[in-house]
Amino acid sequence: MGDLTTERSNPTGAAPVLVASNRGPVSFGTADDGTLTLRRGGGGLVSGLSAIDDPDAVWVCAALSDADRRAAREAPDGRLDRAGHDVGGQAVRMLGIDPETFARAYNGIANSTLWFIHHLLWNTPTAPVFDAGFRTEWAAYTAYNTAFAEALAAEAAPGAAVLVQDYHLSLVPELLRAARPDLRIGHFSHTPWAPPEYLRLLPDDIAGAVLTGILGADRAGFLTRRWALAFADCCERYLGADVDREALTVTHDGRTTALGVHGLGADADFLRERAHRPDVDERLATLRATVGDRRTVVRVDRTELSKNIVRGFLAYRHLLRTRPEWHDRVVHIAFAYPSRTDLAEYRAYTDQVRALAAEIEAEFGTPDWRPLVLHVDDDFPRSLAAYRLADVALVNPIRDGMNLVAKEVPVVSDQGCALVLSREAGAHAELGQDALSVNPYDIVATAEALHAGLTMPADERADRTKRLAAAATALPPQQWFLDQLNALRPGG
Repeated sequence: MGDLTTERSNPTGAAPVLVASNRGPVSFGTADDGTLTLRRGGGGLVSGLSAIDDPDAVWVCAALSDADRRAAREAPDGRLDRAGHDVGGQAVRMLGIDPETFARAYNGIANSTLWFIHHLLWNTPTAPVFDAGFRTEWAAYTAYNTAFAEALAAEAAPGAAVLVQDYHLSLVPELLRAARPDLRIGHFSHTPWAPPEYLRLLPDDIAGAVLTGILGADRAGFLTRRWALAFADCCERYLGADVDREALTVTHDGRTTALGVHGLGADADFLRERAHRPDVDERLATLRATVGDRRTVVRVDRTELSKNIVRGFLAYRHLLRTRPEWHDRVVHIAFAYPSRTDLAEYRAYTDQVRALAAEIEAEFGTPDWRPLVLHVDDDFPRSLAAYRLADVALVNPIRDGMNLVAKEVPVVSDQGCALVLSREAGAHAELGQDALSVNPYDIVATAEALHAGLTMPADERADRTKRLAAAATALPPQQWFLDQLNALRPGG
Protein backbone atom coordinates (compact mmCIF):
# COMPACT_ATOMS: atom_id res chain seq x y z
CA MET A 1 0.00 0.00 0.00
CA GLY A 2 2.74 2.44 0.98
CA ASP A 3 4.78 2.26 -2.27
CA LEU A 4 1.75 2.99 -4.41
CA THR A 5 -0.01 5.59 -2.33
CA THR A 6 3.03 7.68 -1.48
CA GLU A 7 3.57 8.31 -5.20
CA ARG A 8 0.03 9.53 -5.77
CA SER A 9 -0.64 12.94 -7.21
CA ASN A 10 -0.98 15.90 -4.83
CA PRO A 11 -3.83 15.43 -2.35
CA THR A 12 -7.02 17.20 -3.32
CA GLY A 13 -8.58 17.47 0.13
CA ALA A 14 -9.08 20.88 1.71
CA ALA A 15 -9.45 20.04 5.39
CA PRO A 16 -6.62 21.40 7.57
CA VAL A 17 -8.00 19.62 10.65
CA LEU A 18 -9.84 16.29 10.77
CA VAL A 19 -11.41 14.21 13.52
CA ALA A 20 -12.26 10.53 13.12
CA SER A 21 -14.51 8.59 15.48
CA ASN A 22 -16.95 5.71 15.27
CA ARG A 23 -19.89 7.85 16.42
CA GLY A 24 -20.32 11.23 14.83
CA PRO A 25 -21.97 14.46 15.98
CA VAL A 26 -25.32 13.61 14.37
CA SER A 27 -27.56 10.58 13.87
CA PHE A 28 -30.62 9.95 11.73
CA GLY A 29 -34.06 8.40 12.06
CA THR A 30 -36.95 7.94 9.69
CA ALA A 31 -40.23 9.84 10.09
CA ASP A 32 -43.63 8.28 9.42
CA ASP A 33 -43.66 9.84 5.95
CA GLY A 34 -40.30 8.27 5.10
CA THR A 35 -38.20 11.42 5.36
CA LEU A 36 -34.98 11.48 7.34
CA THR A 37 -34.92 13.14 10.75
CA LEU A 38 -31.69 14.44 12.26
CA ARG A 39 -30.59 14.47 15.89
CA ARG A 40 -27.45 16.16 17.16
CA GLY A 41 -25.34 14.38 19.73
CA GLY A 42 -23.46 15.66 22.75
CA GLY A 43 -20.47 14.74 24.84
CA GLY A 44 -16.90 15.86 25.24
CA LEU A 45 -15.85 15.25 21.64
CA VAL A 46 -18.71 17.32 20.20
CA SER A 47 -17.97 20.10 22.66
CA GLY A 48 -14.26 19.87 21.97
CA LEU A 49 -14.60 20.07 18.20
CA SER A 50 -16.59 23.26 18.55
CA ALA A 51 -13.30 24.89 19.58
CA ILE A 52 -12.08 24.68 15.97
CA ASP A 53 -12.75 27.94 14.21
CA ASP A 54 -12.26 26.65 10.68
CA PRO A 55 -15.12 26.00 8.24
CA ASP A 56 -12.98 23.49 6.32
CA ALA A 57 -12.44 21.13 9.26
CA VAL A 58 -14.02 17.70 8.68
CA TRP A 59 -15.38 15.08 11.08
CA VAL A 60 -15.31 11.52 9.64
CA CYS A 61 -17.63 9.02 11.32
CA ALA A 62 -19.47 5.77 10.64
CA ALA A 63 -23.13 5.30 9.80
CA LEU A 64 -24.54 3.37 12.77
CA SER A 65 -28.09 2.64 11.59
CA ASP A 66 -30.06 2.03 8.40
CA ALA A 67 -31.19 5.66 8.47
CA ASP A 68 -27.58 6.81 8.89
CA ARG A 69 -26.53 4.65 5.94
CA ARG A 70 -29.30 6.10 3.82
CA ALA A 71 -28.20 9.64 4.71
CA ALA A 72 -24.58 8.76 3.87
CA ARG A 73 -25.62 7.12 0.59
CA GLU A 74 -27.70 10.11 -0.50
CA ALA A 75 -24.98 12.67 0.32
CA PRO A 76 -22.12 13.36 -2.13
CA ASP A 77 -19.16 11.28 -0.88
CA GLY A 78 -21.05 10.94 2.38
CA ARG A 79 -20.65 14.66 3.10
CA LEU A 80 -23.77 15.46 5.09
CA ASP A 81 -23.09 19.19 5.04
CA ARG A 82 -23.08 19.17 1.23
CA ALA A 83 -26.43 17.39 1.22
CA GLY A 84 -28.06 20.28 3.06
CA HIS A 85 -28.28 18.64 6.50
CA ASP A 86 -28.00 20.98 9.46
CA VAL A 87 -24.98 19.43 11.17
CA GLY A 88 -24.20 22.38 13.41
CA GLY A 89 -21.93 24.30 11.08
CA GLN A 90 -19.45 21.41 10.86
CA ALA A 91 -18.40 19.44 7.83
CA VAL A 92 -19.27 15.77 8.42
CA ARG A 93 -18.38 12.80 6.23
CA MET A 94 -20.40 9.75 7.24
CA LEU A 95 -19.18 6.37 5.99
CA GLY A 96 -21.86 3.94 4.87
CA ILE A 97 -19.89 0.82 5.72
CA ASP A 98 -21.58 -2.48 4.87
CA PRO A 99 -23.81 -3.42 7.85
CA GLU A 100 -22.34 -6.91 8.25
CA THR A 101 -18.78 -5.58 8.14
CA PHE A 102 -19.67 -2.87 10.62
CA ALA A 103 -21.37 -5.30 13.02
CA ARG A 104 -18.40 -7.67 13.02
CA ALA A 105 -15.92 -4.85 13.50
CA TYR A 106 -17.95 -3.00 16.14
CA ASN A 107 -19.47 -5.84 18.16
CA GLY A 108 -17.00 -8.62 17.46
CA ILE A 109 -13.69 -6.78 17.80
CA ALA A 110 -14.14 -3.29 19.24
CA ASN A 111 -16.69 -4.06 21.96
CA SER A 112 -16.22 -7.79 22.57
CA THR A 113 -12.43 -7.98 22.25
CA LEU A 114 -10.57 -4.68 22.61
CA TRP A 115 -12.96 -3.26 25.24
CA PHE A 116 -12.71 -6.50 27.22
CA ILE A 117 -8.90 -6.48 26.97
CA HIS A 118 -8.46 -2.93 28.23
CA HIS A 119 -11.02 -3.29 31.04
CA LEU A 120 -9.78 -6.76 32.14
CA LEU A 121 -13.27 -8.21 31.81
CA TRP A 122 -12.84 -11.77 30.58
CA ASN A 123 -13.74 -14.81 32.65
CA THR A 124 -10.63 -16.58 31.40
CA PRO A 125 -11.64 -20.21 32.05
CA THR A 126 -14.20 -19.84 29.25
CA ALA A 127 -13.27 -16.71 27.29
CA PRO A 128 -11.81 -15.54 25.01
CA VAL A 129 -11.81 -18.12 22.22
CA PHE A 130 -9.89 -16.97 19.15
CA ASP A 131 -11.19 -19.30 16.47
CA ALA A 132 -11.85 -19.02 12.73
CA GLY A 133 -14.89 -16.84 13.42
CA PHE A 134 -12.68 -14.38 15.27
CA ARG A 135 -10.42 -14.13 12.22
CA THR A 136 -13.46 -13.23 10.11
CA GLU A 137 -14.32 -10.51 12.58
CA TRP A 138 -10.73 -9.22 12.55
CA ALA A 139 -10.82 -9.00 8.76
CA ALA A 140 -13.97 -6.88 9.10
CA TYR A 141 -12.26 -4.66 11.68
CA THR A 142 -9.35 -4.16 9.28
CA ALA A 143 -11.75 -3.26 6.45
CA TYR A 144 -13.61 -0.84 8.72
CA ASN A 145 -10.37 0.89 9.72
CA THR A 146 -9.25 0.97 6.08
CA ALA A 147 -12.47 2.77 5.09
CA PHE A 148 -11.71 5.47 7.65
CA ALA A 149 -8.09 5.80 6.53
CA GLU A 150 -9.13 6.17 2.90
CA ALA A 151 -11.76 8.82 3.71
CA LEU A 152 -9.30 10.79 5.84
CA ALA A 153 -6.66 10.60 3.12
CA ALA A 154 -9.16 11.93 0.59
CA GLU A 155 -10.36 14.83 2.76
CA ALA A 156 -7.06 16.01 4.25
CA ALA A 157 -5.20 19.03 2.95
CA PRO A 158 -1.40 18.76 2.62
CA GLY A 159 0.16 18.66 6.08
CA ALA A 160 -3.22 18.50 7.83
CA ALA A 161 -3.64 17.51 11.47
CA VAL A 162 -5.75 14.38 12.03
CA LEU A 163 -7.08 13.36 15.45
CA VAL A 164 -8.20 9.70 15.49
CA GLN A 165 -10.37 8.62 18.41
CA ASP A 166 -10.37 5.44 20.43
CA TYR A 167 -10.11 1.67 20.25
CA HIS A 168 -12.53 1.38 17.33
CA LEU A 169 -9.87 2.94 15.09
CA SER A 170 -6.59 1.58 16.44
CA LEU A 171 -5.32 0.59 12.97
CA VAL A 172 -6.07 3.92 11.28
CA PRO A 173 -2.85 5.82 12.13
CA GLU A 174 -0.57 3.26 10.49
CA LEU A 175 -2.87 2.87 7.46
CA LEU A 176 -3.21 6.62 7.05
CA ARG A 177 0.52 7.24 7.37
CA ALA A 178 1.16 4.75 4.57
CA ALA A 179 -1.26 6.65 2.33
CA ARG A 180 -0.39 10.20 3.44
CA PRO A 181 3.03 10.53 5.07
CA ASP A 182 2.66 14.32 4.92
CA LEU A 183 -0.02 14.37 7.62
CA ARG A 184 0.37 15.00 11.34
CA ILE A 185 -1.55 12.16 12.99
CA GLY A 186 -2.72 11.80 16.57
CA HIS A 187 -4.58 8.95 18.21
CA PHE A 188 -6.43 9.24 21.52
CA SER A 189 -7.49 6.32 23.73
CA HIS A 190 -10.56 7.03 25.86
CA THR A 191 -10.22 3.66 27.61
CA PRO A 192 -7.61 2.34 30.00
CA TRP A 193 -4.74 0.42 28.42
CA ALA A 194 -4.18 -3.23 29.29
CA PRO A 195 -0.98 -4.27 31.10
CA PRO A 196 1.34 -6.53 29.09
CA GLU A 197 0.27 -9.65 30.98
CA TYR A 198 -3.32 -9.14 29.86
CA LEU A 199 -2.65 -7.92 26.32
CA ARG A 200 -0.86 -11.21 25.68
CA LEU A 201 -4.27 -12.94 25.75
CA LEU A 202 -4.65 -11.64 22.20
CA PRO A 203 -3.13 -13.66 19.36
CA ASP A 204 0.43 -12.41 18.86
CA ASP A 205 -0.16 -10.94 15.42
CA ILE A 206 -3.32 -9.14 16.57
CA ALA A 207 -1.62 -7.61 19.61
CA GLY A 208 1.22 -6.49 17.36
CA ALA A 209 -1.18 -4.97 14.83
CA VAL A 210 -2.97 -2.96 17.51
CA LEU A 211 0.30 -1.59 18.88
CA THR A 212 1.89 -0.76 15.52
CA GLY A 213 -1.41 0.67 14.34
CA ILE A 214 -1.34 3.31 17.07
CA LEU A 215 2.42 3.82 16.67
CA GLY A 216 1.65 5.04 13.16
CA ALA A 217 0.62 8.27 14.89
CA ASP A 218 2.97 11.13 15.72
CA ARG A 219 1.30 11.37 19.13
CA ALA A 220 -0.69 8.79 21.08
CA GLY A 221 -2.84 10.39 23.76
CA PHE A 222 -4.20 8.88 26.97
CA LEU A 223 -6.38 10.06 29.83
CA THR A 224 -3.80 9.36 32.54
CA ARG A 225 -0.08 8.73 32.81
CA ARG A 226 -0.90 5.24 34.12
CA TRP A 227 -2.56 4.25 30.84
CA ALA A 228 0.21 5.87 28.76
CA LEU A 229 2.87 3.90 30.62
CA ALA A 230 0.90 0.67 30.24
CA PHE A 231 0.88 1.24 26.46
CA ALA A 232 4.62 1.91 26.53
CA ASP A 233 5.19 -1.28 28.54
CA CYS A 234 3.31 -3.29 25.92
CA CYS A 235 5.32 -1.74 23.08
CA GLU A 236 8.57 -2.55 24.88
CA ARG A 237 7.55 -6.10 25.74
CA TYR A 238 6.01 -7.21 22.46
CA LEU A 239 7.66 -5.05 19.81
CA GLY A 240 11.08 -4.55 21.40
CA ALA A 241 10.48 -0.80 21.15
CA ASP A 242 12.78 1.70 22.83
CA VAL A 243 10.80 3.48 25.57
CA ASP A 244 11.73 6.70 27.35
CA ARG A 245 9.39 6.87 30.35
CA GLU A 246 10.53 10.33 31.40
CA ALA A 247 10.11 11.94 28.00
CA LEU A 248 7.10 9.68 27.28
CA THR A 249 8.24 8.47 23.86
CA VAL A 250 8.18 5.12 22.07
CA THR A 251 10.64 4.49 19.23
CA HIS A 252 9.96 1.55 16.93
CA ASP A 253 11.02 0.70 13.38
CA GLY A 254 12.85 4.00 12.96
CA ARG A 255 9.96 6.25 14.07
CA THR A 256 9.29 7.92 17.40
CA THR A 257 5.76 8.40 18.73
CA ALA A 258 5.25 10.87 21.54
CA LEU A 259 2.81 9.90 24.29
CA GLY A 260 0.53 12.61 25.62
CA VAL A 261 -1.57 12.74 28.79
CA HIS A 262 -4.80 14.75 28.58
CA GLY A 263 -7.26 14.26 31.44
CA LEU A 264 -10.61 15.20 29.93
CA GLY A 265 -12.57 17.35 32.38
CA ALA A 266 -16.18 18.30 32.91
CA ASP A 267 -17.76 21.23 31.07
CA ALA A 268 -18.63 23.35 34.09
CA ASP A 269 -20.49 26.16 32.33
CA PHE A 270 -22.73 23.78 30.41
CA LEU A 271 -23.44 21.53 33.40
CA ARG A 272 -24.28 24.33 35.80
CA GLU A 273 -26.60 26.02 33.33
CA ARG A 274 -28.26 22.80 32.20
CA ALA A 275 -28.72 21.54 35.79
CA HIS A 276 -30.99 24.49 36.66
CA ARG A 277 -33.43 24.37 33.77
CA PRO A 278 -37.13 23.75 34.50
CA ASP A 279 -37.09 20.10 33.37
CA VAL A 280 -34.34 19.35 35.90
CA ASP A 281 -36.16 21.26 38.64
CA GLU A 282 -39.28 19.17 37.97
CA ARG A 283 -37.37 15.90 38.27
CA LEU A 284 -35.60 17.15 41.38
CA ALA A 285 -38.98 17.81 43.02
CA THR A 286 -40.08 14.26 42.15
CA LEU A 287 -36.91 12.75 43.61
CA ARG A 288 -37.23 14.84 46.78
CA ALA A 289 -40.80 13.62 47.21
CA THR A 290 -39.53 10.03 47.01
CA VAL A 291 -36.57 10.59 49.33
CA GLY A 292 -38.21 12.84 51.91
CA ASP A 293 -35.75 14.03 54.54
CA ARG A 294 -33.50 10.97 54.16
CA ARG A 295 -29.88 10.97 53.04
CA THR A 296 -29.03 9.90 49.49
CA VAL A 297 -26.44 7.70 47.82
CA VAL A 298 -26.46 8.33 44.07
CA ARG A 299 -24.95 6.45 41.16
CA VAL A 300 -25.39 7.15 37.44
CA ASP A 301 -23.95 4.65 34.99
CA ARG A 302 -24.53 2.75 31.83
CA THR A 303 -25.19 -0.96 32.46
CA GLU A 304 -21.64 -1.56 31.34
CA LEU A 305 -19.79 -4.56 32.76
CA SER A 306 -16.86 -2.43 33.91
CA LYS A 307 -19.03 -0.02 35.92
CA ASN A 308 -19.42 -2.56 38.75
CA ILE A 309 -23.05 -1.82 39.55
CA VAL A 310 -23.70 -5.23 41.10
CA ARG A 311 -20.89 -4.91 43.65
CA GLY A 312 -22.09 -1.40 44.41
CA PHE A 313 -25.52 -2.79 45.27
CA LEU A 314 -23.92 -5.53 47.36
CA ALA A 315 -21.98 -2.89 49.29
CA TYR A 316 -25.18 -0.91 49.92
CA ARG A 317 -26.91 -4.09 51.10
CA HIS A 318 -23.98 -4.77 53.44
CA LEU A 319 -24.33 -1.25 54.84
CA LEU A 320 -28.01 -1.84 55.62
CA ARG A 321 -27.35 -5.29 57.10
CA THR A 322 -24.51 -4.19 59.38
CA ARG A 323 -25.60 -0.67 60.28
CA PRO A 324 -29.33 -0.82 61.02
CA GLU A 325 -29.25 2.83 62.10
CA TRP A 326 -29.52 3.66 58.38
CA HIS A 327 -32.85 1.87 58.01
CA ASP A 328 -35.43 4.41 56.86
CA ARG A 329 -32.72 7.10 56.87
CA VAL A 330 -31.08 6.63 53.45
CA VAL A 331 -32.18 6.03 49.86
CA HIS A 332 -29.91 4.68 47.13
CA ILE A 333 -30.84 6.37 43.84
CA ALA A 334 -29.37 4.26 41.03
CA PHE A 335 -29.68 5.11 37.33
CA ALA A 336 -28.32 2.29 35.16
CA TYR A 337 -28.93 3.17 31.56
CA PRO A 338 -29.02 0.47 28.85
CA SER A 339 -25.73 -0.28 27.12
CA ARG A 340 -24.83 -2.58 24.22
CA THR A 341 -28.08 -4.49 24.40
CA ASP A 342 -27.15 -6.45 21.28
CA LEU A 343 -24.50 -8.33 23.30
CA ALA A 344 -25.72 -11.24 25.44
CA GLU A 345 -23.32 -10.49 28.30
CA TYR A 346 -24.79 -7.02 28.69
CA ARG A 347 -28.39 -8.19 28.64
CA ALA A 348 -27.57 -10.75 31.32
CA TYR A 349 -25.79 -8.10 33.39
CA THR A 350 -28.79 -5.76 33.21
CA ASP A 351 -31.02 -8.61 34.37
CA GLN A 352 -28.66 -9.21 37.31
CA VAL A 353 -28.78 -5.53 38.26
CA ARG A 354 -32.58 -5.55 38.23
CA ALA A 355 -32.79 -8.78 40.24
CA LEU A 356 -30.43 -7.61 42.98
CA ALA A 357 -32.25 -4.27 43.28
CA ALA A 358 -35.50 -6.16 43.75
CA GLU A 359 -33.90 -8.35 46.44
CA ILE A 360 -32.74 -5.30 48.39
CA GLU A 361 -36.18 -3.74 48.12
CA ALA A 362 -37.79 -6.96 49.35
CA GLU A 363 -35.37 -7.39 52.27
CA PHE A 364 -35.46 -3.85 53.64
CA GLY A 365 -38.36 -1.94 52.09
CA THR A 366 -41.37 -0.84 54.12
CA PRO A 367 -44.65 0.79 53.12
CA ASP A 368 -43.05 4.16 53.88
CA TRP A 369 -39.47 3.59 52.71
CA ARG A 370 -37.97 2.56 49.39
CA PRO A 371 -34.33 1.81 50.21
CA LEU A 372 -33.31 1.62 46.55
CA VAL A 373 -34.79 3.46 43.58
CA LEU A 374 -33.59 1.99 40.27
CA HIS A 375 -34.25 3.42 36.80
CA VAL A 376 -32.91 1.78 33.65
CA ASP A 377 -34.24 4.26 31.10
CA ASP A 378 -31.97 7.09 29.96
CA ASP A 379 -33.02 10.52 31.24
CA PHE A 380 -30.27 13.15 31.33
CA PRO A 381 -32.30 15.83 33.17
CA ARG A 382 -33.12 13.25 35.86
CA SER A 383 -29.42 12.40 36.18
CA LEU A 384 -28.61 16.07 36.72
CA ALA A 385 -31.36 16.27 39.35
CA ALA A 386 -29.81 13.30 41.16
CA TYR A 387 -26.39 14.98 40.99
CA ARG A 388 -27.82 18.04 42.71
CA LEU A 389 -29.50 15.96 45.42
CA ALA A 390 -26.64 13.56 46.21
CA ASP A 391 -25.15 13.41 49.69
CA VAL A 392 -22.84 10.62 48.55
CA ALA A 393 -21.89 9.74 44.97
CA LEU A 394 -20.79 6.14 44.39
CA VAL A 395 -18.41 5.66 41.44
CA ASN A 396 -16.81 2.22 41.80
CA PRO A 397 -15.78 0.89 38.37
CA ILE A 398 -13.61 -2.19 38.05
CA ARG A 399 -11.56 -0.15 35.59
CA ASP A 400 -12.32 3.07 33.75
CA GLY A 401 -10.39 5.29 31.38
CA MET A 402 -11.61 8.38 33.20
CA ASN A 403 -15.25 8.40 34.41
CA LEU A 404 -16.85 11.78 33.89
CA VAL A 405 -19.68 11.13 36.39
CA ALA A 406 -17.09 11.41 39.16
CA LYS A 407 -16.21 14.83 37.79
CA GLU A 408 -19.74 16.02 37.02
CA VAL A 409 -21.39 15.40 40.39
CA PRO A 410 -19.19 17.80 42.41
CA VAL A 411 -19.73 20.50 39.77
CA VAL A 412 -23.53 20.61 40.13
CA SER A 413 -24.05 19.39 43.71
CA ASP A 414 -26.35 21.77 45.63
CA GLN A 415 -25.16 21.12 49.19
CA GLY A 416 -21.83 19.35 48.68
CA CYS A 417 -21.32 15.66 48.03
CA ALA A 418 -18.94 13.03 49.38
CA LEU A 419 -17.39 11.07 46.51
CA VAL A 420 -16.76 7.33 46.99
CA LEU A 421 -14.37 6.61 44.13
CA SER A 422 -12.70 3.46 42.85
CA ARG A 423 -8.94 3.64 42.74
CA GLU A 424 -9.19 1.91 39.33
CA ALA A 425 -10.94 4.89 37.70
CA GLY A 426 -8.73 7.23 35.70
CA ALA A 427 -10.38 10.13 37.51
CA HIS A 428 -8.78 8.90 40.74
CA ALA A 429 -5.43 10.35 39.61
CA GLU A 430 -6.95 13.84 39.85
CA LEU A 431 -9.69 13.42 42.46
CA GLY A 432 -8.33 10.78 44.84
CA GLN A 433 -7.03 13.24 47.41
CA ASP A 434 -10.51 14.56 48.21
CA ALA A 435 -12.49 11.39 47.51
CA LEU A 436 -13.10 8.34 49.71
CA SER A 437 -11.01 5.79 47.80
CA VAL A 438 -12.08 2.16 47.50
CA ASN A 439 -10.93 -1.12 46.05
CA PRO A 440 -13.85 -1.88 43.70
CA TYR A 441 -13.81 -5.57 44.56
CA ASP A 442 -14.01 -5.01 48.34
CA ILE A 443 -17.68 -4.96 49.33
CA VAL A 444 -17.06 -4.45 53.05
CA ALA A 445 -14.67 -1.54 52.58
CA THR A 446 -17.02 0.08 50.06
CA ALA A 447 -19.88 -0.17 52.58
CA GLU A 448 -17.69 1.50 55.19
CA ALA A 449 -16.83 4.26 52.72
CA LEU A 450 -20.55 4.82 52.12
CA HIS A 451 -21.05 5.13 55.88
CA ALA A 452 -18.13 7.58 56.11
CA GLY A 453 -19.61 9.65 53.33
CA LEU A 454 -23.08 9.68 54.86
CA THR A 455 -21.73 10.78 58.25
CA MET A 456 -19.21 13.31 56.93
CA PRO A 457 -19.71 16.76 58.52
CA ALA A 458 -21.41 19.24 56.21
CA ASP A 459 -18.54 21.73 56.23
CA GLU A 460 -15.98 19.05 55.35
CA ARG A 461 -18.24 17.75 52.59
CA ALA A 462 -18.63 21.26 51.16
CA ASP A 463 -14.87 21.92 51.28
CA ARG A 464 -14.05 18.64 49.59
CA THR A 465 -16.70 19.26 46.94
CA LYS A 466 -15.22 22.66 46.14
CA ARG A 467 -11.76 21.15 45.62
CA LEU A 468 -13.18 18.22 43.64
CA ALA A 469 -15.06 20.59 41.32
CA ALA A 470 -11.92 22.65 40.71
CA ALA A 471 -9.91 19.55 39.80
CA ALA A 472 -12.75 18.14 37.72
CA THR A 473 -12.98 21.22 35.50
CA ALA A 474 -9.25 21.91 35.11
CA LEU A 475 -9.25 20.71 31.48
CA PRO A 476 -12.68 21.34 29.92
CA PRO A 477 -13.49 19.63 26.62
CA GLN A 478 -12.58 22.52 24.33
CA GLN A 479 -9.17 23.01 25.95
CA TRP A 480 -8.65 19.23 26.08
CA PHE A 481 -9.15 19.09 22.32
CA LEU A 482 -7.07 22.19 21.53
CA ASP A 483 -4.17 20.94 23.65
CA GLN A 484 -3.97 17.79 21.53
CA LEU A 485 -4.31 19.73 18.30
CA ASN A 486 -1.63 22.24 19.24
CA ALA A 487 0.73 19.47 20.31
CA LEU A 488 0.43 17.93 16.83
CA ARG A 489 1.41 21.10 15.02
CA PRO A 490 5.05 21.89 14.18
CA GLY A 491 6.85 22.98 17.33
CA GLY A 492 3.98 21.65 19.48
